[in-house]
Amino acid sequence: MTKVLVLYYSTYGHIETMANAVAEGARAAGAEVAVKRVPETVPEDVAKGAHYKLDQAAPVATVDELADYDAIIFGAPTRFGTVASQMRSFIDQTGGLWFTGKLIGKVGSIFTSSATQHGGQESTILGFLPTLLHHGMVVVGLPYSFQGQMGLTEIIGGSPYGASTIAAGDGSRQPTATDLDAARFQGKHVAEIAAKLSA
Repeated sequence: MTKVLVLYYSTYGHIETMANAVAEGARAAGAEVAVKRVPETVPEDVAKGAHYKLDQAAPVATVDELADYDAIIFGAPTRFGTVASQMRSFIDQTGGLWFTGKLIGKVGSIFTSSATQHGGQESTILGFLPTLLHHGMVVVGLPYSFQGQMGLTEIIGGSPYGASTIAAGDGSRQPTATDLDAARFQGKHVAEIAAKLSA
């Protein structure tokens, strides 16, 4: 059975919601799926003061376990047009995996969120892709066969680079049905490709 890791960082819960939808999609393709998060690097009192969502159920991942999966789908919000530092800090600890080539040939994919419609979703995903390529991963996005990203009747996330959502500046906006469908599609698509490569 194909093993998929959905590895995320979520400040206010939007990426956590998207991660669970990604996992649903991967499970629908028959994969064994783990949903884990990277450690929080913000001091607890600061996180509480800023109303971070600290009751997330997903266990914290370790760097070494990344090699145990056939595919890793990374999710993190954008910060100033690039991936949030909590995810970057975790990924920056994967030098040993790079040195030994442990992620070569595995599938990698990315999803994200931003506060505003043009708040750096594409630049965040595109800026994270070189990391996956340095690890020798096979990069998979969100193809236009997911027609939901073509809609113009509502404000939605999503691009051929990966699923995304828009949280609003105060975090009040939750992922739309289309955003969640995109996440499920991406999870399923990644799991299917990983299964073909594993075979």
